[in-house]
Amino acid sequence: MNLIDQVKQTLIEEIKASIQKAELASDIPEIKVEIPKDTKNGDYATNIAMVLTKIAKRNPREIAQAIVDNLDTSKANVKDVDIAGPGFINFYMDNQYLTQIIPEALEKGDDFGHVETPKNHSILLEYVSANPTGDLHIGHARNAAVGDTLANVLIAAGYDVTREYYINDAGNQITNLARSIEARFYKSLGEDKALPEDGYHGKDIVEIGKDLAEKRPEIKDLSEDERLKTFRQLGVEYEMHKLKQDLADFNTHFDSWFSETSLYEKDDITQVFNKMKELGYTYEEDGATWLRTSDFKDDKDRVLIKKDGNYTYFLPDIAYHYDKIERGNDTLIDLFGADHHGYINRLKASMETFGVDSDRLEIQIMQLVRLMKDGEEVKMSKRTGNAITLREIMDEVGIDAARYFLAMRSADTHFDFDMQLAKEQSQDNPVYYAQYGHARICSILKQAKEKDITPSSDVDFSLITNEKAIDLLKKVAEFEPMIEGAAEMRAPHRVANYIQDLASHFHKFYNAEKVLTDDLEKTKAHVALVEAVRITLRNALHLMGVTAPETM
Repeated sequence: MNLIDQVKQTLIEEIKASIQKAELASDIPEIKVEIPKDTKNGDYATNIAMVLTKIAKRNPREIAQAIVDNLDTSKANVKDVDIAGPGFINFYMDNQYLTQIIPEALEKGDDFGHVETPKNHSILLEYVSANPTGDLHIGHARNAAVGDTLANVLIAAGYDVTREYYINDAGNQITNLARSIEARFYKSLGEDKALPEDGYHGKDIVEIGKDLAEKRPEIKDLSEDERLKTFRQLGVEYEMHKLKQDLADFNTHFDSWFSETSLYEKDDITQVFNKMKELGYTYEEDGATWLRTSDFKDDKDRVLIKKDGNYTYFLPDIAYHYDKIERGNDTLIDLFGADHHGYINRLKASMETFGVDSDRLEIQIMQLVRLMKDGEEVKMSKRTGNAITLREIMDEVGIDAARYFLAMRSADTHFDFDMQLAKEQSQDNPVYYAQYGHARICSILKQAKEKDITPSSDVDFSLITNEKAIDLLKKVAEFEPMIEGAAEMRAPHRVANYIQDLASHFHKFYNAEKVLTDDLEKTKAHVALVEAVRITLRNALHLMGVTAPETM
């Protein structure tokens, strides 16, 4: 249990003890302790006096007074207490308990804020999963930043997480990719071959065709089926190599790259289809085979096999999610693009058809991002005339700014990415503001080291009394609860909110009180404090895949 929760729980136990001591009730209802909206009303407040009115058969203010009179304030870490309104009890804490967080941060270092007790709960998190037919664009970039931050947060909260990328290397889009490469291949050999109607016209397709014509001209001698199979394989390999490189440079790494083709090779699709058929959830109509997803909150049934005998894209997706479950994952989380909203109910319904609780599948829809520059939306790359790519965003604003900006808003909200702001070296730029805070602390610690003062737990923390220092300690102590809340709510943007608050509290403290002074003992206490802040800020930035520079 983290420090904040420990103190809150101790307060609740002491309130309970005071109720028993005052003989107000033998069977005590749940005691709720909340943080008041207005900090003038204390650090914590409870309405238990009003809850006890019927049981104690007394006026709520009298009950509140009896609780206050019998409260062991020392054990409860309470400095002051008052009764407000009809009987609210407001507690003003003795915040010296917060200094306990400093030695904890110094001792745990990289692991500070991480939950020590494993949840024993496995999560398979699938994100990005872009078709290997071209460059990653701004939508994929947001998916990558949010997905990777979420994975980091879940791991820090004690979950066992597998990051997975689903490679759509089967189906019509890959056939079109192969035909497009084939056309460019023959063109490079001086022969005309028409591009398919839904073909890919990108510069990379031209380059693949040209490269293969130079290095593998013998491909033209293969049978049509073998030639197409070769172009499919080589095209996917080329595109995936490029995607993997872009993602790696974006500080986004996966534990598993799952190939759709493997579902066909292992005959998983047929097996899952037969399972649903045996359970009575499929039927034939109009020459097609349907799944009764409307039995499970979908608005209508869905086609699995078309009239021509080909699978819809839905059937392999069902097989893929069945495979995820079969691998022993407790929870599946999918991050989908904005155009997949209608896909949620049908996919959750399909899980019910093979006997899996659909609550085990969580789907987050990533809303659209608008790239803004000089107050205007940027839709097309000047270089290629196509959509802005992840590579261009990284080159334009840098990896840290790109990751931070793309993950700092809730994934279900539309977001304007201000590219000018992302490059600014000012406090208006949130990532610069946070990183500058870290660099400033490093500068203080360097100066302290020159005076032979290094961060230590063996100092007198009671010398930390400045109001801004106490506020800063509160924020450090909130780090682990924030991680737990962000993991539980699948809300990685909370990390960015926390980073901004922490950096703001540090800058306020720095402006209010000197760290290095002639008072050696107080200086030692403050040096330990700012080191705890530095560790917290660095760990929070790392959750977002962002660096914590020592100089700027």
